[in-house]
Amino acid sequence: MQSTAPISLATGRGSCFASDRITVDGKPVGFMYRDDGDNDLDSGWRFLAGDESDDYASDVANFELYDVNTIANYDPDIIRHLDAPIGSSYSRDPSSGKLVPD
Repeated sequence: MQSTAPISLATGRGSCFASDRITVDGKPVGFMYRDDGDNDLDSGWRFLAGDESDDYASDVANFELYDVNTIANYDPDIIRHLDAPIGSSYSRDPSSGKLVPD
């Protein structure tokens, strides 16, 4: 199987954490929020499918550090929200399928 390099959709935005439900299981981003970054390279963005249980979300093994561009390749719907300030959060509206402010 040949891997495909990510397309430049959201480059230069730093790193983020994302749930394996997105990157391993192929679910779209269902919830995203921006926190203070852990360091200068961390954008503060956190991406979840939105169906993670408390037990799943509390296990750090279910999350990985990624470049924001990688997650934008998994789900381009996030791109329009990436300039939002710290404290912002968005969830996927079940009726429209769009990420909307919480």
